[in-house]
Amino acid sequence: MKIIVPMAGMGKRMRPHTHTTAKPLLPVAGKPIVQRLVEDLAKVAGEAVEEVAFVTNPAFGPGVEHELLAIAQRIGAKGSIHHQQEALGTAHAILCAGDALQGRIIVAFADTLFRADMKLDTSCDGVIWVNKVEDPRPFGVVKLDAQGIITDFVEKPAEFVSDLAIIGIYYFADGARLRAEMQYLIDNDIREKGEYQLTNAMEHMKRKGARFKAGKVDAWMDCGNKDAMVDTNARVLEFIKDDSGLVSGKANRTSSVVIPPCFIAEGVTLENAVVGPYVSVETGSVISNSVVRNTIVRPGVRITDAVVANSMLGARASVQGKAMDLSIGDDGAIA
Repeated sequence: MKIIVPMAGMGKRMRPHTHTTAKPLLPVAGKPIVQRLVEDLAKVAGEAVEEVAFVTNPAFGPGVEHELLAIAQRIGAKGSIHHQQEALGTAHAILCAGDALQGRIIVAFADTLFRADMKLDTSCDGVIWVNKVEDPRPFGVVKLDAQGIITDFVEKPAEFVSDLAIIGIYYFADGARLRAEMQYLIDNDIREKGEYQLTNAMEHMKRKGARFKAGKVDAWMDCGNKDAMVDTNARVLEFIKDDSGLVSGKANRTSSVVIPPCFIAEGVTLENAVVGPYVSVETGSVISNSVVRNTIVRPGVRITDAVVANSMLGARASVQGKAMDLSIGDDGAIA
């Protein structure tokens, strides 16, 4: 089994945080998004993961690539880096990892997290995980027959055809077959809304007899912007609230209350503070004489005499003396 993780987007909706950190490496409940995604996929793969292929933007640099290779190593897999020089659609992004498209593969885009009792159905050619949404227009959607087999793929429908949105996680029994279909799109310049779309490649496979089933998830969590990240952080903390390691015993706490669920890293200092629920605080941060709830606090942040809620504070940011809903990038200051 191989896992392909396209993650070359520059994360513009997450600015200012993505000015200094690639979006998939931003943390949710104390771990980078992409690390949580890869670990969760490894648990449901049903067999050992041989390789994790990351499709990145070369602008991310060697530091990001080194961290990604370490994430693959932690699950006992080989890591590989593949560059997408230009954003030309989902099929183009996956095809950038062409060398890894062999045998059984899982493709997962690194801007979403999930909770599911997923099992790979090896009786079909692929599984596409979906989630029911109120407004399907921004998504690729599927239509199903009575047996749950996918009959149609529709990319960002202008009119209603289905409310089952593709969440960006796929299983393919034959990676080489998928690679050939995506290459066919590019060789023949077959685009949808100006881009080479994975849904078109799957449609071609279906017309040639491939059978795809829809998989369901219990929870689908977006990481596309600040508010979505803060909400996802809260939901993940709720899911893992029984993890005894969430609050480090090496955090420094003086006259402070932590309302679970929270993630408090080693080296955090809390002085006369009320923290939680749904707060993640990374190492080296200091919160004093303050109330913080439903917030992501990156490393080295200082919060003093403030009430902070529904916020995301970049590394080494400083907040003093106000009640706020914030999105502050690294080294920012509010006083």
